[in-house]
Amino acid sequence: MNKKHVTLYTDGACSGNPGAGGWGAVLLYGESKLEISGGERETTNNRMELLAVIEGLKRLKYPCHVDLYSDSAYTVSAFTEGWISSWEKNGWRKADGKPVLNVDLWQELLGLVRTHEVVFHKVKGHADNEMNNRCDALARAAVPRE
Repeated sequence: MNKKHVTLYTDGACSGNPGAGGWGAVLLYGESKLEISGGERETTNNRMELLAVIEGLKRLKYPCHVDLYSDSAYTVSAFTEGWISSWEKNGWRKADGKPVLNVDLWQELLGLVRTHEVVFHKVKGHADNEMNNRCDALARAAVPRE
């Protein structure tokens, strides 16, 4: 059976780093579009970037082929440059021996990526990519206000 093809755009935002943060994602499948977002009172930009990807992938009901677009070099490079494989192999430690930050999210994301066929694409943030700009707006709107 052929896997369904889904396009996922994601973005995270933080007001202060650390500080209040939000994430946004847009899933596209055929003519269907789903926008999701959420936020946390005390977080970091990197955690919000990762959470956007995790929450987007968690919306998929069965294994899919996913083209994932993010402006987060942190998130995309972990997969395209093989960092995540090295981290896992080294007990979630970086090359310098220090622990990987956000290991809880990386482990959850790795499990989701292994369920689906995910191709990571780095896009330029705050540029002319309509869906990335929409994710940025969703993420910023989801940042909790005091």
